[in-house]
Amino acid sequence: MTEPDRPLPEPITPESRPYWEGLKKHRLMLPNCSRCGPFFYPRLYCPKCHRPASGWVQASGRGRLHSFQIAYQSFSSAFKIKPPYVLAMIELDEGPRLMSNLIGIAADPKAIQCDMPVEIVYEHIVGDVVLPLFKPAPAKRSSRGAKANSKAKPKAKVKTAAGRRR
Repeated sequence: MTEPDRPLPEPITPESRPYWEGLKKHRLMLPNCSRCGPFFYPRLYCPKCHRPASGWVQASGRGRLHSFQIAYQSFSSAFKIKPPYVLAMIELDEGPRLMSNLIGIAADPKAIQCDMPVEIVYEHIVGDVVLPLFKPAPAKRSSRGAKANSKAKPKAKVKTAAGRRR
């Protein structure tokens, strides 16, 4: 058995088991609230309305890069990935955000842009552990960012208390 290049998720709790089992089958499963919709990370109660989660839904695996950081050194000896690498906050088309790595692109701030479309890559780490990583996707794949930008209205000028316009 090869040694993993990063720490493995431990323990896999009963609350998160459908998430990890879905990844093994190349499905990104998210807990769902019948009132508020899907959320992440797996837990028993909706983080918005605090009602019990009503089940699980399969996410598309597409979204946009919400934010990122380039790591130039590992913060732990358990990470054997050669720096630099991209730490990424992904906003899924379904709404929830999750932390991952952005792969398939140079770890260069000139090459990476927030709001760029991304899609999931199922990375088999060791044994039956699969992690969701993300790579750049063609622009047409992620509709969330495009819809938000096309409906954006110009900012209205606001008068301040001093009578100046901002």
